[in-house]
Parts: sequence; structure tokens; C-alpha cells
Amino acid sequence: MAKRFHYGGQAVIEGVMMRGQKAVVTAVRRPGGDLAINTQPLASLYTSRVRRAPLMRGIIVLLEAMVLGIRSLLYSANVSLEEEDTKISGGLVWTMVAVSLVFSVALFFMAPLFLTKLLDPYINSPLVFNLIDGLIRLILFIAYLKLMTLVPDIKRVFAYHGAEHKAVNAYEDGAPLEVGAARKYSTAHRRCGTSFLFIVLIIAIIAFALVGLPSLWLMVLSRILLIPVIAAISYEVIYFGANHTKNSLVRAVIAPGLWLQALTTREPDDSQLETALAALEKVIEIDQLEEVAQTPS
Repeated sequence: MAKRFHYGGQAVIEGVMMRGQKAVVTAVRRPGGDLAINTQPLASLYTSRVRRAPLMRGIIVLLEAMVLGIRSLLYSANVSLEEEDTKISGGLVWTMVAVSLVFSVALFFMAPLFLTKLLDPYINSPLVFNLIDGLIRLILFIAYLKLMTLVPDIKRVFAYHGAEHKAVNAYEDGAPLEVGAARKYSTAHRRCGTSFLFIVLIIAIIAFALVGLPSLWLMVLSRILLIPVIAAISYEVIYFGANHTKNSLVRAVIAPGLWLQALTTREPDDSQLETALAALEKVIEIDQLEEVAQTPS
């Protein structure tokens, strides 16, 4: 029996992006109230065997999430401004991916390191140094999320994030993909990107502790070079947790990530939930048609 595909996506401006086996679908609410639905086939890298290979898949998923996410965000911004015909160039997407990576590394990896270095005269233990470094990183992450909740437009994106989770939770529970049926489900989900980032922060403490306390330039270099390794291991933790939800130890590990989702999700209204369900229904429909086309007659 074929393994059930794990659908998921992300919130965008006035909409939701859902990733399927062969395509990505973005549903966006136009200013007039109707839905714009954009369907894009997935590049071969995102559907290849490498995408399913342990450890390698974590790196590809991180890259995929950024590229597809930014492309969908740009599309949703155009729809909300009623400029759907605006062309989204690959150069613009990759430039934004690069800027996002630089910002994330600077804020969540370099800033904690340099702040911890101020305490260097009082720290002799690599473990203590990296625990303090990791604590600062976690505080910055939570503070960043908290600041985002103060922005009105971001609050609406977080409501669409909640709608995305409700839609996926309803689907995975076998419920009808209808607003009334999906309404009762949680806005939290164990495969959420927020949970993934929390696991990244924890794995980073362990990885950097193994590096020890070399010279500053080596510590800076290690924090850059180890990011793919940390992402790969973190994804495996999330992947394992998604498939072993009945295990009490697994539930304990993923629980903090679920708690953090209280900052990045909001209860959606019916219109927002309808948008998420429309994106999920469309991507499932595409996958089903693909399966029929590939079935020998």
C-alpha cells in the first residue's frame, strides 16, 4: 500500500499555498471577494528521489519552502493589488531567498554568538557557552515572532496560517473539506514550519557545542557551514515525529513547537478557512488526476 502523502503549505497575503506531489497551488482572496487560484508544477528537484532521501530531504525541503514560499507571497501580493499579470522572475525570487537567508543567519546565529562573546571572560566551558548562545537565540526568535503579532497585516497572515492547519488537520482526519467540518480542528499542526524552526534552535545548541570554543572566525564559519547539517537533522526529527505521534517521548519533544504556534496562528474566519480548503482541494484534485493518468489501462 502506498504511503499517504503529507500535504502542507504556508499562509500568504490574503491566501494559502498548498504543496502537493506534483504541483503547488496558491489560493488568494481578491479585493472583490472572489478567489484567484494559481497552479504551478513542481520542479524536478522537488519531486525527485533525492527529495525523499534521509538527511538530504531536509536541506531540499528548506530550500523548497523558501523558493515556493516567496514565489507564492509575490503572487498573493500581486493579486491583493489586482496586478495578477505581473511577471515573477526567477532572479527576483532567488534574490529574496538570498536576502532572507542572510537576515536569518545574521539575526539568529551571528547576533547570539557575538552577544555571548561579551561574556567570554567569565565562561570556560563550551557547553555553558553554547547553552547561553542557544538561550539568546531562542529569546530572539520568540521576541521576533511576538513583534510580528503586533503588525495588523501579519495578524491576518497568521489567521490564514491557522486556516491552513485546520484544513490539513481535517483532511488527515478524513473529515469533509468543508468550512463547517474543518472549523472544529486545531490551528496547530505537528509539521508546521514554526515547530521545525524550534527544533533547529535546539539541534544548533548540540551541534555548536561539539565544535567547542575555537577562535572567533572559526565559530562564525561553523555557524554558517553547519546550517545545512542542522536543517537536515531537524527535518528528520520532525519527519519521525509526524509518523510516531502516539509515542509519549515524541509528543514531549514536539510539544514546545506546538506551543510556539500560538504566536504564529490565529483562529480564521469562514472566508479564510474557505480559501485554505480551496487550495487543498485543488492540489489533491491535481494529484488524483495524475494518478489516474499513470494507471495502466
